Amino acid sequence: MVDAATLVSSKHQNLPSTPTVVDQVAVARLYGEPLFAMPQDLYIPPDALEVFLEAFEGPLDLLLYLIRKQNFNILDIPMAGLTRQYLSYVEEIRHRNLELAAEYLLMAAMLIEIKSRMLLPPKHVADGQEADDPRAELVRRLLEYEQMKLAAARLNNLPQLGRDFLHAEVYIEQALQPRFPDVSVSELQDAWQAILKRAKLVQRHKITREELSVREHMTMVLKRLQGKRFVEFEALFNAEKGAAVLVVTFIALLELAKETLIEITQAEAFAPIYVRLAYTPS
Repeated sequence: MVDAATLVSSKHQNLPSTPTVVDQVAVARLYGEPLFAMPQDLYIPPDALEVFLEAFEGPLDLLLYLIRKQNFNILDIPMAGLTRQYLSYVEEIRHRNLELAAEYLLMAAMLIEIKSRMLLPPKHVADGQEADDPRAELVRRLLEYEQMKLAAARLNNLPQLGRDFLHAEVYIEQALQPRFPDVSVSELQDAWQAILKRAKLVQRHKITREELSVREHMTMVLKRLQGKRFVEFEALFNAEKGAAVLVVTFIALLELAKETLIEITQAEAFAPIYVRLAYTPS
């Protein structure tokens, strides 16, 4: 016969082992309750954590990295190997970020084009001249980018305020008589310019309505034409009186021509325009 103690011990052996709590230290808290062991049914997506060991600022940065890493001669780039390595990196980022890969795909197309042009026979050139190298434009861009990158690195290595050093601040008790800072002429000019700018923002304009009579200007035009055979068209306008008077004078001329009180003539195309009183037979 099997006693009760044996049955209880065998039953506990079949149960899953519970985590041992050491010093009652919880590994985490879930809804405020301590959690002493990681849940067995915790699901972590495969792409929850991605680590990029190499970060590049663009296609040229990636190409320069591949060339310098393998000690390629930048003036004689092996396009086959470089293109293969470049495409493998682009294929990785294409699955993660299509928008980021678009710029890299454009450079990939350029590399493939250069590689295909190198497989073709060179074009015929004049005697004594070398054929153009399809890699020349890419080499030029890489060299310019490397120069700018090195210059940016040198600037970044310079001491910067807030990163490498801070301004020293020393508090000294003020003397009995405070010493105010001196004001320079340029500071007075800046203050005066600021006052003028504020004054322009609060300017007030008074607009009055000017009443002009077309009939009155028609009479003035007729008086100008009396006793004269012809008057040049431009001589009937007085520019000093403003645009409004010019417009009313022009309307008065149109009204006089409409009422056949004046004649507007021109000898030939592009010739001066003349105005005269309409001829009325006696």
